[in-house]
Amino acid sequence: MPLTQVHAIGAASRLENVRYAIRDLACVADEVIKQGHKVLPLNVGDPLNFDFKTPPHIIEAAYKAMRDGKNGYAPSDGIPQALEAIRGEAARKGIASVRDVFVTSGVSETVDLCISALVNDGENILTPKPDYPLYSAVLCKLGIALNTYDLNEDDGWQPELADIQRKITPRTRAIVLINPNNPTGSLCSREMLEQIAELARRHNLVVFSDEIYDKLILDGSPEVPTPHIAFAAVAPDVPCITFGGMSKNYLVPGWRIGWGIASGDAAVIKPYIDGIHRLLRARLCANHPEQYAIKPALEGPQDHLVEVRRKLRSRRDLTQKWCESTPRISCVKPRGAFYAFPRIDIPESDEVFVKELIRQKHVMVVHGSGFGQKPGTQHFRIVFLPDEQTLMKAYAGIAEFIRERYGS
Repeated sequence: MPLTQVHAIGAASRLENVRYAIRDLACVADEVIKQGHKVLPLNVGDPLNFDFKTPPHIIEAAYKAMRDGKNGYAPSDGIPQALEAIRGEAARKGIASVRDVFVTSGVSETVDLCISALVNDGENILTPKPDYPLYSAVLCKLGIALNTYDLNEDDGWQPELADIQRKITPRTRAIVLINPNNPTGSLCSREMLEQIAELARRHNLVVFSDEIYDKLILDGSPEVPTPHIAFAAVAPDVPCITFGGMSKNYLVPGWRIGWGIASGDAAVIKPYIDGIHRLLRARLCANHPEQYAIKPALEGPQDHLVEVRRKLRSRRDLTQKWCESTPRISCVKPRGAFYAFPRIDIPESDEVFVKELIRQKHVMVVHGSGFGQKPGTQHFRIVFLPDEQTLMKAYAGIAEFIRERYGS
């Protein structure tokens, strides 16, 4: 008789700490949905789930590319017209020392490739706390120990420079900035960027500047927002990879089109860029026809951004007003993207809070511990993409839950 395999096939041990809080809550929501309830989703930052539409000329560009037969493999680093448009975008951002650009399958792949090409066994990179959980997931996948630095809630969620200084070791290779920040909606000041640049120079570090929300600045007006300050524009000599993409600014998260802009001293950064290109070639290419939408997106009409920012400002203001008027809640006012990260004064964990909120009030937010936070503090992340009526209904449910469970 043939032998039968009786032992379970275990996953790699390095995956034990891989978590993705934003989607890991889905199983709790599924329980509630199966009971016949509708869940109000304030957990996933996908504008297309709400009243936002992809600009038609961008869709037409990708559709035309498919019709024209652009459905085979693309060059590993991206098609020439996309690379040219990304270089133009870098110039508009004030990045004067561009050494290379490349297209990826979303910024998620940019992050994975750039970390993989840089960090050896036993080395580390500094990531903010709180941060977008992709970074810790990639680091855990690669078997790289986490080395987090705090963002200061009392200073508008600016990086804590002293904590960064304490955390740099001889084995540290890079610093991650998320600007605008997910999950807090904060923006780095020019002074802070200059101070981080000086640390990078002193310790020979690469800076990964995640600027995927750079056109969704809520300060200023929807028509003339406060200018976003790119790290690489402030520090043209520092080795930097600026992460950007179409997902958020151009409302196509499902297309998975991102890019990296490498800048800094040419001789210093060249060996690292060569390493990135080895990985780009090994994975063949990013989505091909969608790359033909990059140039029309970056160089074509930008009218949709005014309407997007108008909606987001209104919904941010509604969210902030609710936070300020609700017992046990406080919040640093978000300045970019579409997230708020309220602090909550409760006697139990924020993970219990969000799970019970789903079960009892059918409102879905994400626990702050899923992004990292200072010990002794509790937070949750709100995605304020839904229309005002939906947000008001959700916030009424959260306030009622807090009152019933914890008192005022």
